[in-house]
Amino acid sequence: MILTAFLGGMLGLGAEAQSVPNQPAASQTAAPAASPTQQGVPEGLPDAPGQPSVDPQSSGSIHGTVTDPSGDLLEGASVTLDSDAPKTQQTLVTDGTGSFNFIGLAPGTFRVTITSNGFEGWTGPEIVLQPGGNYELSHIVLRIATTHTDVEVTLTLHEVAEEQVKAEERQRILGVVPNFYVSYVWHAAPLSPKQKFGLALRSSIDPVTFLIDGATAGIEQSQDYLSGYGQGASGYAKRFGAAYADDFIATMIGGAILPSVFHQDPRYFYKGTGSIESRALHAISFVVICRGDNGHLQPNYSNVLGSLASAGISNLYYPTSDRDGAAVTVDNALIGIAEGAVSALLQEFIIKKFSRGVPPGTGGHP
Repeated sequence: MILTAFLGGMLGLGAEAQSVPNQPAASQTAAPAASPTQQGVPEGLPDAPGQPSVDPQSSGSIHGTVTDPSGDLLEGASVTLDSDAPKTQQTLVTDGTGSFNFIGLAPGTFRVTITSNGFEGWTGPEIVLQPGGNYELSHIVLRIATTHTDVEVTLTLHEVAEEQVKAEERQRILGVVPNFYVSYVWHAAPLSPKQKFGLALRSSIDPVTFLIDGATAGIEQSQDYLSGYGQGASGYAKRFGAAYADDFIATMIGGAILPSVFHQDPRYFYKGTGSIESRALHAISFVVICRGDNGHLQPNYSNVLGSLASAGISNLYYPTSDRDGAAVTVDNALIGIAEGAVSALLQEFIIKKFSRGVPPGTGGHP
């Protein structure tokens, strides 16, 4: 029975093989995949937008570190990179380590400029970057910016006058005798009352003033002038006191008190230019004509009245025998005025040549 089943199966297989029509055998090699062209995708598409056109293998960098003069790393400095071809510009800010780094740079010529608040700008050398080059800028130190401030100083008239008085107090004939009451600055600032009193006191207490009065007393004693004082040390001391009192009173009244009351300038103003006649007239007239504090010429009340006042006061301490009343007082006043005219002539033509301490650049009338 088993044999019969086996033979039946073999006969069934042979019948199926005979019932299938003859067909060519299937290929054992898979068909090749379709090309991009066959799939409808064109060849040679450009790079997608935003992709760098520089070959990564040929791109370079420029980097460096910025410090201040003390060597501290400078954070927040603005670093600008300029390229010549093509003309481009990039800007970075230094980080916490003071560093910057420009990457992805195409070959070309570059220059780095660095700025920061409170520091001077820094410009580096021209950099020629080769393909794939990495250039380091070393020793970048920003100098502290120097500030230039223009300060305009405006002096008041009082301050100008103060400086001019100080200069006048250095003027001395032959470097010795005071020559304080002459101004070689034609447009000198007017003096305040305090400055007038200060100049008068400075002249009165100058050591040379005491020496001159001492010499005057000696001459008067040798000629027995003011004989009521007598001779010897006592007579000399009285004559010295009278001579100094004459100078002190005349200077304070004619050079400070009355000029302050009448607002007049007690100084002689050196002319220095023009003809001899015009200069002589200017000098002589100054005993009766002076410059007011307002800059205008006016009668010299200070000098005329000062001479009369000082001559009158001298009668209070002169010996009784030498007090001859009002006539002598007027005569002495006129003598004092005449002496002032002679002094002014000497100032105009001679004394300046022998004076020391005259401010440079001063020459009287411009």
